[in-house]
Amino acid sequence: MDKKERLFFHTLRFPLYLWTIVFVFVALLYIIGLSFMGRAENIGVDGQFTLENYARLSEPKYFQVLFNSLKLAALTTLLCLVIGYPFGYLMARLKPGARTLVLMLLIVPFWTNSLIRLFGWRILLMGNGPVNTILKNMGIITKPLKLLNTEGAVFLGMVYALLPLMIMPTSTAVEKLDFSVVEAARDLGARPLKAFFTITVPLTLPGLMAGCVLVFVPSMGLFFLSDMLGGGKTMLAGNLIQSLINSRDLPMASALCALMLLVTALVLMLYRRVGGSAGQLSLF
Repeated sequence: MDKKERLFFHTLRFPLYLWTIVFVFVALLYIIGLSFMGRAENIGVDGQFTLENYARLSEPKYFQVLFNSLKLAALTTLLCLVIGYPFGYLMARLKPGARTLVLMLLIVPFWTNSLIRLFGWRILLMGNGPVNTILKNMGIITKPLKLLNTEGAVFLGMVYALLPLMIMPTSTAVEKLDFSVVEAARDLGARPLKAFFTITVPLTLPGLMAGCVLVFVPSMGLFFLSDMLGGGKTMLAGNLIQSLINSRDLPMASALCALMLLVTALVLMLYRRVGGSAGQLSLF
């Protein structure tokens, strides 16, 4: 590639560079800078350097919210893994026509606003909703169960919203798998289950880890889902950040954002250590 061609390609990439610098790099520096400042008496910051915001993260009310967020994110990732990996494996083994149909059924929900889909779950889980009505008509319960505005409802909503993000990368990894290696293991006497866990799972681990990253990272900040299905009773890190912003405590909100960025960076580092690549985190 000569000098003119390099200049041409850099010119085409300039909007991307500008967008990344202004809306990613500068924005991150702004948030991190705010996290080291004190809160002003009325609105804004006082401009003085302090570590108080990070020290306050150890307070019980903040620690409990962070712990609950990580716990719910881990449980959501685990259940999505248990459901999504077998689903993605079977989808990858389908014939091309059937695989395309199943893939379309997974993508179609993304065309609908997530708030509309969550309102559907609210209707299902209401005291006089279809779930309680069916259970009462079957004689299983005598009075409506409290399904809505609970941590279980938030957990269910997270699994529903994020499950496709687990299925698609795992399915892609299985689709690219060289099954002749699995057949060789079977020919050498390995039983199907042993061949699956010793050959298939390790070879598809990067795709599996990509799904875990795509589920775990956003599940810590889905505050609107907690508000709609949990009634605001299940406080996640995203809800706490929103609450701090509404109360004009921008430095503390920035410190929480910085901590979430650190957790995300650690998750991505773990992902890269198992051989993952940025391309596997792209779904569409």
